[in-house]
Amino acid sequence: MTALSHTAGSPAPASEPGSPKTVSSGWSIPWGLSWLPDGSALLTERDSFKVYTLTQSGTKRQIGEVPNVVTTGGEGGLLSIAVSPSWKSDHYVYVMHTAADGNRIARMTFDGSALSGYKVLVDGIRKNTYHNGGRIKFGPDGYLYATTGDAQSPDLAQDKTSLNGKILRMTPDGTPAPGNPYGSLVYSYGHRNPQGITWDAEGRLWEGELGDSKYDELNLIEPGKNYGWPICEGGCSAIGMTDPKRQWPVAEASPSAVAYADGAIYMAALRGERLWRIPVTGTSAGTPKAYYTNHYGRLRTVESVPGPGTKSLWLTTTNADNNGDGEAGSDKVFQIDLR
Repeated sequence: MTALSHTAGSPAPASEPGSPKTVSSGWSIPWGLSWLPDGSALLTERDSFKVYTLTQSGTKRQIGEVPNVVTTGGEGGLLSIAVSPSWKSDHYVYVMHTAADGNRIARMTFDGSALSGYKVLVDGIRKNTYHNGGRIKFGPDGYLYATTGDAQSPDLAQDKTSLNGKILRMTPDGTPAPGNPYGSLVYSYGHRNPQGITWDAEGRLWEGELGDSKYDELNLIEPGKNYGWPICEGGCSAIGMTDPKRQWPVAEASPSAVAYADGAIYMAALRGERLWRIPVTGTSAGTPKAYYTNHYGRLRTVESVPGPGTKSLWLTTTNADNNGDGEAGSDKVFQIDLR
């Protein structure tokens, strides 16, 4: 019997992730990752407060430390980083981190050699040992989005005047973006501990969220919607709540980051120690499939590698954190080619 071949006009076969290849090792809790225009990345280490550049060929260089960062003995510290879409002209990079008075978003300057300057853009985000959220990314609309946890105070997620338990949307100066549903930074609410955001090819915003004891979630985010916490964990029948597109038992996921690539959402799982692939079509999420289960430990951050025709991901571990079994310096950055 001859094998069937792909013919013109039929759907292209779905790509799947290949075997991870090590780009760089010797890391301790690499948390945030954002791309520079030359194809290299900026990476943060949560507990050392250091920021590095990492090239596609694996050359690693420290470019500075972020001031005013503190740890919480749990999930706080130097979290995410985002390169300005106008970096070539403004040289701005943005960080989200824990400080003495709470979580905050700040802006710094990276001139290609070193970090300098430090300006607080958003503060007043309550912190706690756990549930600090912490992911920031620029959307296709040019605005900066941030995920915030409920700071272990679940009722804050339903309080639209609080910055906790939310997805925030702001201008590059930290002010509420035009079109936000409440005239504030708040874009959506009812979140427990969101740490992953990404946009699909049509510009839809997807979010990965750590649940409590039952279900983790993949949500399609729309402005002004209520995603349920603490009234709902996973799908529920409560009036006014928006159900997740997919949900998992917490032992199989605990998602920290999500990325879109080649027709699918990729979700990095901490406790679940696997990478989930969820095909998306329009507003629908298809059947999830797990890869690398228990092979590489706790998976923290996944990002799609930029570039025309590029079909690759970078994936980081955080086995050196307080829930992992690795020593300092045991974490890695992998490249995964989609094929």
